[in-house]
Amino acid sequence: MSQTSDQMELREDDIRKHYIPAAEMLMQLDHTPRIAKARLSLQTPEKSPDVVATRRRFRSTTPGLLSRTTAPAGGVRLLDRIAETDDDDPLTSPAQAAVAHALRRALSIALTVADAYADQTPLTELKRINLEGRLPDARAAEFTEYLAAEALVALYTFANAASYLLAAHSTEASVEVGAVDEVLTDNAPLALHGAIWELDQKLGEFAKDEPTLIATMLAYAEQLMDKVALRASTAGRLESFNTASWRVEADDFTINGFSPARKAKGSSLTMTFKKPNEVVGNHIAKYQAMKLAKMVMAYDFDRKLNPFAELGGFIFTFMGDGKPGTGKTTLIQMMAGLINEYCQTAGYPFRYQNLSTDNIDSYQGKSGQNAKAFIRNVLDPGVIGFGTIDDIDQLAGKRGDRQSSAGQLEITAVLMESFAGANTVVRGNCTFGMFSNYPENVDDALRQRAGARFLVDGPQTREDYIDILYLLMGKNHDIPVGAHDVFSAQEIKKAVAASFESHARPHEDGLLKVFDQVHAQVGDLDTIAKLGTYLKGIQEADERFTGRAIKNITDAVKVRAMDFELPDEWMEEPDLFLFKDYDTKKGMISELRQPITVDMVIQEINRYADSEFRYADKSDEVAIDAMVRDFGRQEIAKKRYLESKT
Repeated sequence: MSQTSDQMELREDDIRKHYIPAAEMLMQLDHTPRIAKARLSLQTPEKSPDVVATRRRFRSTTPGLLSRTTAPAGGVRLLDRIAETDDDDPLTSPAQAAVAHALRRALSIALTVADAYADQTPLTELKRINLEGRLPDARAAEFTEYLAAEALVALYTFANAASYLLAAHSTEASVEVGAVDEVLTDNAPLALHGAIWELDQKLGEFAKDEPTLIATMLAYAEQLMDKVALRASTAGRLESFNTASWRVEADDFTINGFSPARKAKGSSLTMTFKKPNEVVGNHIAKYQAMKLAKMVMAYDFDRKLNPFAELGGFIFTFMGDGKPGTGKTTLIQMMAGLINEYCQTAGYPFRYQNLSTDNIDSYQGKSGQNAKAFIRNVLDPGVIGFGTIDDIDQLAGKRGDRQSSAGQLEITAVLMESFAGANTVVRGNCTFGMFSNYPENVDDALRQRAGARFLVDGPQTREDYIDILYLLMGKNHDIPVGAHDVFSAQEIKKAVAASFESHARPHEDGLLKVFDQVHAQVGDLDTIAKLGTYLKGIQEADERFTGRAIKNITDAVKVRAMDFELPDEWMEEPDLFLFKDYDTKKGMISELRQPITVDMVIQEINRYADSEFRYADKSDEVAIDAMVRDFGRQEIAKKRYLESKT
């Protein structure tokens, strides 16, 4: 993507001037841990008392470095540690060389960014007057705060750059490195020394071969970023780093505060795509999926924001539920196919990912990490993302349900925090769809984090069944169609209008009773006060109808205000819309907006509340049926037992 105007370039000359100091850190440094505890000796034992250890070592080709003294006993030799991952080969392998080069590059970038941060703030001047012994006592605290901020900047940039540069070398291997402890904030060089010391410990403990070497490196970088970002959230003097953006052109690497950078690569999809006319029935779900596929394409890669997310009406999370065989998988294939086609036309990277039962792991904490990786991959601001969680009732455990495994509960916690947590940021570059045949088995709090509801009810009318039979029969027959206009019932706007109008009154018996009571009490629901009275009546009937439900309803109403499809030609010819600047796209969308009406609000209240009542009623019925079956089995067992005694 094009470089934004407020993005500063890190000059290659400035980065390369740190190569020698960075290489020296990797070759040798002496660090005494302050926070972390050593888990292994830093010194390699001799293989025999009478034989000199033959552990090979990286040898620097930089003039002058070979003649310098080696690290003292007990010092960190990270390059030697990397070389130990394959003692059978006397030559440096490509993977080992890639790690060494990535670490040197990451350290150099980190030191360059730390210098840039110091120049942007009073830190450079404070360092100078401190060296001259002229630092006044009144500014000592300020100096300490800036040094701590610089240390956090250097640490995060080091981990961020190392993770980014090694991403292309990752394999299927995974390693659990545990928490990162040695996070020092005295100053940038000491902070990096502590990071190298702990990385050396992690490599010695977990890196047994080349695949685990890369996996350990990436896992450590991720843990370090998480720890530093958490520390930075409460630290001061970081405004200039959080608001600035630097770019390393040679690596296509962009630094945006404490946000991880990843290579903007899309996934190659091999799934079977479906065209909208191949989805029979499911009118509202199909219509909203088609709209959402175009909405997400309005994302602006320079501003890192979607006008729909700013104006309101962007669907970040949605839940599709329906009986088995009603078309949930077909809907996923249709939506993924549309976004993939639009992205290919525009040249945007598209990433589709599904969270499946394969991500549930018996190892404690691993299921949660798999879910976090899924969320991070889809949220990547450098791509258009679509994440699905099919059969979510099997993946995410219901809290309080003794049948839920620890891994399922970990996934539930991650999804809840990611979809509506304190740190959730909706940029509008991606959307998440949760699908289930049994939504009543999904945790209530997680289900309520679905901002929109897609009822996937499949074909309903006589015309729908004729259309689906015609579609699935294919062309290899001579059976006449008869008195039927094929697919005329699937005219989306006509079908959607009828579907929305049907929600002028509730569908579920429990909600209909509340609606009639409130209507008899206050009359037509034509004011905010009357609508609020209706909402309170729903809450009294179902205590799970909370403030989050109201937010989801108002978001759905805003979506209805955006009840238009972006013209197909805007997707087919990117210059008409997709390649416009952010403000122009926002203006074009604003012109298509329509006012919110009372009918829209009533329909969306009924649509959302109907789904909640449907889930609750079905959940209760399922539980009652199970108990009835249990009681029946007990009676039969008791009867057989008594008969056997006579």
